[in-house]
Amino acid sequence: MTLICTETYSKQEPASLETYLTLEGYQAWQKILNNKISKSEIINQIKESGLRGKGGAGFLTGLKWSFIPISDEQKYLVCNSDESEPGTCKDRDILRYNPHAIIEGMLIASYAIGASVAYNYLRGEFLDEQWKVFNKALEEAYQKGYVGNNILSTGLTINIFPVLGAGAYIVGEETAMLEAIEGKRGMPRIKPPFPAIKGLFAKPTIINNTETLATVPKIILKGAEWYKSLGINNGEGVKIFCMSGSVQKPNNFEVPLGTPFSNLLEMSGGVSNNSKLKAVIPGGSSVPVVKGELMLDTNMDYDSILKANSMLGSGGVIVMDETICMVKVLQRISRFYYGESCGQCTPCREGTGWLYKILTNIIDGNGTINDLHELERIAGLIEGHCICALGDAAALPVKSFLNNFWDEFEYYIDNKKSMVVG
Repeated sequence: MTLICTETYSKQEPASLETYLTLEGYQAWQKILNNKISKSEIINQIKESGLRGKGGAGFLTGLKWSFIPISDEQKYLVCNSDESEPGTCKDRDILRYNPHAIIEGMLIASYAIGASVAYNYLRGEFLDEQWKVFNKALEEAYQKGYVGNNILSTGLTINIFPVLGAGAYIVGEETAMLEAIEGKRGMPRIKPPFPAIKGLFAKPTIINNTETLATVPKIILKGAEWYKSLGINNGEGVKIFCMSGSVQKPNNFEVPLGTPFSNLLEMSGGVSNNSKLKAVIPGGSSVPVVKGELMLDTNMDYDSILKANSMLGSGGVIVMDETICMVKVLQRISRFYYGESCGQCTPCREGTGWLYKILTNIIDGNGTINDLHELERIAGLIEGHCICALGDAAALPVKSFLNNFWDEFEYYIDNKKSMVVG
């Protein structure tokens, strides 16, 4: 099978333009320009492919593009490379090894929505490597005439600008990212209006994830049906999963959607130390945890994971074996969201702090059974009551950990120590 985002990884200079050109690089872009393919045709092809946003939300990409109004006003495209979800490290590698796929995808998306300016927003921690690699690749693309003014003598203008963030998780939320690009504090906006109507600098804007945009060129080149056919077991297309935690060989794997989790676990060398699988967070720390035995019977696609009462999310798969204390894991997750809340919404600002403090109280040996009910109550007050999804990201793990591992939390309270020996 031809992989999409990871196909250049084995080359000696995977990030170079020369390598990318040997792998059909920029052929999709030239196909569009040479054949004068219409914007609507491109959007329809992406719709038909079933390509979904690969940053977490899983929204249909082509449908999102179609929300852009038909007008002569300035429009913008933003590539979200602010990868900050715990357990997720796929975009980091695409930026490092296959930056031209991102650039070509940004060009195609910009053309399809009528944008003449595009931004790639990279997280601040990417300064040392990904930032330099992407900028070098962008310079190569400008030199060859793929980007800029009068692209390949067609009269078309699309300019791409990289932007470096400052390491704030909240800026991964698309409207907070728009605020940051505008030079403001990165805080989510109230919606509506949605970015497609009033986005960057109050102009129509589309924001897509890095992996999503890097997938676009192959779809344009080989067709919607080709992309859909890559999936198995009712899955459509492919997805990169970041395997971490209690596995022998942590790594990124680009596999067909619909791949059984058991196969993905086997690719990762199995559970560490031949231990028993206890639990899995299948889509980054913000999605509900799933018990190990249920996960072993689940395929890695949107619908299957939803049936397991979780979400595919960003594809950050965190594996936990029987030596892992779920109370301590939840406390660590809650500490993250407490620290990363922007403070704009009272339920999130206050609630995330109380979740962390109560869990810390339990771990310190001072918890009571009422604390568990209080955790549920506070999570319920946060969920669905904030401007952006960070509140839900803090609440869902609490609710799912308690639902699946209540006995472990109760044991910790009664015995003032973990029931796990490891």
